[in-house]
Amino acid sequence: MRCIRMMTAVMTIVATAAMGNSASVLAADKVPEGVVFEKNIEYSNPDGQHLQLNMARPKSGAGPFPAVVCIHGGGFRAGSRESFNKVCLRLASRGYVAVTVTYRLAPKYQFPAAVFDVKAAVRWMRANSKKYKVDPKRIGTTGGSAGGHLAQFLAVTGGVQKFEGTGGNAKYSSSVACVVNFFGPSDFTKSYDASVDAAEVLPLFLGGNLQQQRRRHIVSSPLYWVTPDAAPTLCIHGTKDRYVAHEQAVWLIDRLKASSVEARLMTIEGADHGFRGASKEVRAQIEDARIAFFDKHLKR
Repeated sequence: MRCIRMMTAVMTIVATAAMGNSASVLAADKVPEGVVFEKNIEYSNPDGQHLQLNMARPKSGAGPFPAVVCIHGGGFRAGSRESFNKVCLRLASRGYVAVTVTYRLAPKYQFPAAVFDVKAAVRWMRANSKKYKVDPKRIGTTGGSAGGHLAQFLAVTGGVQKFEGTGGNAKYSSSVACVVNFFGPSDFTKSYDASVDAAEVLPLFLGGNLQQQRRRHIVSSPLYWVTPDAAPTLCIHGTKDRYVAHEQAVWLIDRLKASSVEARLMTIEGADHGFRGASKEVRAQIEDARIAFFDKHLKR
């Protein structure tokens, strides 16, 4: 049995789930009826990198539709946008325009290059909102691990000009209306003692370890950018995560609540990074929680 604990500002909900199949989880990259799936759309070209995205959107309907920008993980040095194709397809089947994006990776490209890129993706969505029937006021974001960090960074740095970069569509905002953060780090200054790979990964992303680049570790941590203007946040994190400690989510949620930002933590008891160890039913509940949070904040 697996235990899911949902923490909000006012209550704690405990639910148990047994092993089982879920019809809500789509087969890999199977395009549902009523969904258009387009791949390899260029959204920005920093340093000649021709960054691309994949897009899933409703085949019919006048729109404008809410949208979600999905950001893959991989320790800031690996990973593929294709890993979020299934999430995008499911979102599109629920009436969203969803994209999964490529961004520049370490060690060749260090912080804040990846931040510049995901912000450029949000601006591109707004710049092309009429073409793809996107409501520019209803754009959210989600990601896992390194992608969770980048999604959260979007949610706490809307309007911070120094993180916009030069990825195009500068007259548009990169702000997001909400974020669902799967096991993303919030404070790099506290990562080294509670992660099996932080000592290897973070110097590649930040140009040095904590002693060498302490200021950069702080500036790149979403925790230190929280203000009352941060976007509503749902964090989902396993208690046995060996790569990004569960406490990283707790610290972030506490800081957001202290700033009067709507913030919730869904704790997956016994789950490791990537929710390894969670049953199929629990994984389905996690995906349902993501959809429900987007429905609450992006649909009206």
